[in-house]
Amino acid sequence: MLVYLTTKPFVSLCKSNSHPQSMAKGKKRSYWLLKTEPGEWSWDDQRANGGVSQWDGVRNRQAVNHLKSMRPGDLSFFYHSGSARQIVGVVQVIKPWYLIGDEEIDGAVDVKEMGEMKHRIELKEIKKAAEKEKELKSFALLRQPRLSVVSVPDWIWEKLCEMGGGFDNGDNNDDDDEDEEEMEE
Repeated sequence: MLVYLTTKPFVSLCKSNSHPQSMAKGKKRSYWLLKTEPGEWSWDDQRANGGVSQWDGVRNRQAVNHLKSMRPGDLSFFYHSGSARQIVGVVQVIKPWYLIGDEEIDGAVDVKEMGEMKHRIELKEIKKAAEKEKELKSFALLRQPRLSVVSVPDWIWEKLCEMGGGFDNGDNNDDDDEDEEEMEE
């Protein structure tokens, strides 16, 4: 069994598929962005709720299909929409799509707080970065701004994590020189 030791366990997850113990063997982690109106459900609500919540209320067919594609271990940016328009944290899918009502579209996934971004990433910062890196313009957040659940390609995940300085759960250890260390048990 491999154990990963690091002083910054959550920041390491910014490197796409860098923490294999959280995914089933041979499965690739997927990345997402979940939007919410802070007045309806905010990052503070997520944290106050013990960090675990049911992500539901999605009605757009494409967004629902994204939720249905999520698997335990997948990571998602937690994005405040409305006037805030910023990535504020990261959550992990802990329970895949399940029905909560009678309609096929009435379902949810469960997510758990992983950590808050060290620097919240405003939409205007992402748009500014897209002016310099044209490939970033393909990001669904910029192409389909009204979609509440979007897929995030690996390289965009890493770019946004870099822009936000990574994320953590309150670990104040700022020693960025520590790398993950593998140990056999």
